[in-house]
Amino acid sequence: MNRSEEFEQIRRNANASLASIGISLRIECRGRRLNLRGSLPDRKSPDQRSVQRLSLGLEIGREGLREAEQIARVIDAQLKRNQFRWDQWITAASTGKTRSESAEGAHAPLEQQLQKFERAFFADPRRRRSPSGSRTTWTGAYNPYLRRLRTLAGDDTGPIAAELLLKTLHSYPDGSRSRQQCSTALAGLARQLDLELPENWRAEAAGYGLHRARFRQLPSDHQILEGILRIPNPRWRLAYGLMATYGLRNHEVFFCDLSALCAEGDRVIRVLPTTKTGEHQVWPFNPDWVERFDLLKLGKEPEALPVISTDLKRTTLQQVGRRVTEQFRRYELPLTPYDLRHAWAVRTIHIGLPDTVSARMMGHSVAIHTRTYHHWITRRDQQQAVDAALARQHA
Repeated sequence: MNRSEEFEQIRRNANASLASIGISLRIECRGRRLNLRGSLPDRKSPDQRSVQRLSLGLEIGREGLREAEQIARVIDAQLKRNQFRWDQWITAASTGKTRSESAEGAHAPLEQQLQKFERAFFADPRRRRSPSGSRTTWTGAYNPYLRRLRTLAGDDTGPIAAELLLKTLHSYPDGSRSRQQCSTALAGLARQLDLELPENWRAEAAGYGLHRARFRQLPSDHQILEGILRIPNPRWRLAYGLMATYGLRNHEVFFCDLSALCAEGDRVIRVLPTTKTGEHQVWPFNPDWVERFDLLKLGKEPEALPVISTDLKRTTLQQVGRRVTEQFRRYELPLTPYDLRHAWAVRTIHIGLPDTVSARMMGHSVAIHTRTYHHWITRRDQQQAVDAALARQHA
C-alpha cells in the first residue's frame, strides 16, 4: 500500500468514526487540501440547508486530518445549537488562523477544555495498546455525555464549572446505567481540568446496577432456550447460543478464539485482546448448553458465525455490536443481547462462583461487578449466612 492509499484508508476511517457518533459531515480531499462536505445552512437563506463544501485550508496529511475531524465535531455542535455562522469560518481563512483556533475561539474556553480532554484521552499510553477499543470506549462511554454537557451549556461558553457537571448528571434518570456512565465520564473530565467535584458527587452518581425497571425482567434459563426457536438463521442461532453460554458482549462474539470448542477441547474460550476490555478467558455456564446450542462446530468452523465486517481499520467494535442488537430486533426476540450477559452473571452468582472470578471472565472490575449485580450478590451472601447459622443450630 503506497502513501496515498494509506492516507485514503485513514480518511475513510475518520469518516466512519464521525458517522458512528451521528455526525453527518464528511472529510474530502480536493487537490492537496481538505474540505468538509455535508448539509449546511444556505449562505443567503440560513433557514434552509443543502449539501455544501466548507474549505478548511488544511493540507493533506495526518495532522490536517486530525484537525479536520475536530472541526467536524465543533461544527456539528454548532449546527445542533443553531450557532453555525459562515462568516466565522470565512473570517478565519482570511486572517490566517487555523480552523481549530477559530472553533476554539467561538466556544472558548468550554470547547478548548473538551478538545484538550479528548486529546489527553487518546494520548494516554495505556489506550494506545488497543486503538480500536479506545475509539469504541470514547464513542460509547464518553462522547454522548460530553454532547449532553455541550447542549446544557447552551450559550454559556465560559469555563466548565462544577454546577454544569451536576446539571448534566441530573439530566439522566436516577439509578440508570446512563447516569452511572455519565458520572464516570464527567469525573474524568474534572480530573483533566483539575476541577473539584461537588461533595455529594458519589451519592448523586450512585445507581442500582441494573435499572430497577429491568431488575426483575431478566430471562430465565427456560425463556433463553425458548428464545432461540425464534431465530431462523443457523448462523445467528450460533451467535445467540455463544452469548447465552459465555455471557459475551455483543461484539465479543466475533473476536474470540473458539478452538477449544471441539470434542477434545476444554471448552474454555478466549476473548481476544482487540476487544473493549482486553484478553480474558470464559467458562461456560451452563456447561451443557455447549451441546444444546451446537457450539462444538465452532471449534473447527468459526466461519459458521454470521458474516459481518470485523476489520477494525474499516469499522469499530461499537458498529459490530450494533449489528447484533439490530438482528435481535429484526427477529423480534423478547430479550436483548445484554439480557443474556446479565443472566449469565446471575447464574454464576447462584452457583457460588467467587465474584473476582466472575468479574474477570466478564472483562470488568470487581467494583463494577458488585455494583451491577448488588442485589443477587447480597441475597447469596445473606443466604450463605443463614445456612451457616442453621447448620450451627442443628450441630
